[in-house]
Amino acid sequence: MGKLVYSMLTSLDGYVSDTSGGFDWSMPDEELHAYINDVSRAVGTYLLGRRMYQTMVFWETIDDLPGTDATMLEYGRIWREADKIVYSTTLTEVASERTRIERDFDPEAVRLLKESSTYDVEVNGPALAAHALRAGLVDELKVYVCPVIVGGGNAFYPQDVRLDLELLEERRFGNGTVMLHYAVSS
Repeated sequence: MGKLVYSMLTSLDGYVSDTSGGFDWSMPDEELHAYINDVSRAVGTYLLGRRMYQTMVFWETIDDLPGTDATMLEYGRIWREADKIVYSTTLTEVASERTRIERDFDPEAVRLLKESSTYDVEVNGPALAAHALRAGLVDELKVYVCPVIVGGGNAFYPQDVRLDLELLEERRFGNGTVMLHYAVSS
């Protein structure tokens, strides 16, 4: 049975993008990206909202960019090998393999996906993750806290959810990012 993991890079004050929608401050260096590649190998399916999908679909064609480093190329391979479910009421087609669109977030379907999966399922994007958190589906959080305060924007955590957490792992990276890995307590 796979776990549902909510994982993203965030500012120290808890935002995945700033007030103008920018997130260039969260770009991982090679050490952090290599680590993310390693943990991403355990993911069999990504759950994404439309905006997050449109940001991440870049990885589908990363091989076409000249001069791309090996760590980024490796993540592109990991991305292409995983299944992707995009939750959107407006998206009509996808630009990646192994991808399907769902119109509504169905907690029971996600429960069944977790139960039938031999790999983990990762939810990306705070709006979609909020649905999974409210439904009690998230088993773990992997929070990559970047050394920046952006003062506002798109929040990592929903305001109306309380979770009791158990720290499983922490790791510091040379660029100042800290990874915090938590299990959601029952």
